[in-house]
Amino acid sequence: MSQSSRFVRSLEGFIFASRWLQLPLYLGLIVAQAVYVYLFWVELSHLVAETPRLTEEKIMLLVLGLIDVVMISNRLIMVIVGGYETFVSRLGLSGHPDEPDWLSHVNANVLKVKLATAIIGISSIHLLRTFIEASNLGTASARITSEGVMWQAIIHALFIVSAIGIAYVDRLTQQKH
Repeated sequence: MSQSSRFVRSLEGFIFASRWLQLPLYLGLIVAQAVYVYLFWVELSHLVAETPRLTEEKIMLLVLGLIDVVMISNRLIMVIVGGYETFVSRLGLSGHPDEPDWLSHVNANVLKVKLATAIIGISSIHLLRTFIEASNLGTASARITSEGVMWQAIIHALFIVSAIGIAYVDRLTQQKH
């Protein structure tokens, strides 16, 4: 083996090993997941403690907040597990009874499409909360403006268009292979 081919093999090994630099990022996302678990329990305890004094609208807004936290948390798990499996190392879960179905066919494109659809779901919850709060428009207690509602709806529509574009490009690349 020549000196240059040994150098190239060493360089390739080093480049391949650099994938482990992703590990601290995934560990950080696990910490973020723990923060969301804490936030969920704080919000749930607030909902339970305050239920007798809350209106149906306030309860609905708090429950939507809990759903929002769960959806974000679900996507965190998807990114942590799927990203680690795709970019760092196999998890060795084959045959494990709790192995997620989606993990067997996850790749970077699948993660992008799933994340885009999750963003739409999360945006939908925020938009629904805005529409519920829109009954207060024009009052002193209004936390939103009609212009804010409009921009939130436009941004939500752009998320939908973006997700469709990502899914379409993914479909085109799947057909070529």
